[in-house]
Amino acid sequence: MMQLELNDIISARARIAPHIRKTPLMAAAALSAPITDARLWLKLECLQASGSFKARGATNKLLSTPRDALAQGVVTASGGNHALATVRAASSAGVKATIFVPENVAAYKLERLRAMGATVHVVGSVWNETNEHALAFATKTGAAYFHPFADPAVMAGQGTVALEILDELPDLDAILIAIGGGGLLTGMAVALKTLKPSIRIIGIEPVGCPTFHASLAAGQVITLPKVSTRVATMACARTDPDVFELSRHLIDDIILLEDRAMEEAARWLWTELGLAADLSGAAAVAALRGGHVALTATETVCALVCGAGTEGIPG
Repeated sequence: MMQLELNDIISARARIAPHIRKTPLMAAAALSAPITDARLWLKLECLQASGSFKARGATNKLLSTPRDALAQGVVTASGGNHALATVRAASSAGVKATIFVPENVAAYKLERLRAMGATVHVVGSVWNETNEHALAFATKTGAAYFHPFADPAVMAGQGTVALEILDELPDLDAILIAIGGGGLLTGMAVALKTLKPSIRIIGIEPVGCPTFHASLAAGQVITLPKVSTRVATMACARTDPDVFELSRHLIDDIILLEDRAMEEAARWLWTELGLAADLSGAAAVAALRGGHVALTATETVCALVCGAGTEGIPG
């Protein structure tokens, strides 16, 4: 059974500090209209190095991997954000990166990966299919495989987001977190529930990929028979059993959203706040805008804007 504890996340914070940004925590004030009765703060991981929180996990994984294990480079499969973070981390260490992405990867992320010098393969309709090719490549070449979520070093890196939030918001009552494979949710949940068990952790998934929602309902990891969401970074048909076991008792609720709600929220973030978020980055705001979370005026809530993108910017 995979283990992840608060001390792992604290150690990761110290390890990656020179290589990542401490992103802003912004009060959602002076809006044209409020989207919740609660005191709302936005954690802007869309301003993180490489464009998302994924820089934290990929950097911690790289710094935790023995140098000789990197001799044949690194390889991963990703819907886009973990790929960008892995290429950035590998480049900083002078290591070659091979990236496998699904066919629905955002075009601008694909272009950016290639511009960063990665070898990129587009294969598979969803991440789980793409990942089979990445694993085969790792076996064949000896490249170090960087799992985007089912890796303690990666999850510990992602959990550092929670430490930063609690530093500034010790009175936090609830937080909304987008779910792809579950690494971000798990890393943050371990930190948050250890430090302040009363915090409500609300996960968000697309209606077209309710991986955690279905698994929680069944009491075990479920492989979805079909994934129909257009959000590549939230399109994972099956999470890892160890990740699920680590997080299943820490999640208070999961909200399912239509892709359109995330698209509209991305446009809102751009027009209202000038923030360029991808659809997963807009998911937390979409849940609030849709009235899916009951919060009072005395509560403090944080919406994680977890990734940057151009989806909300008018063409």
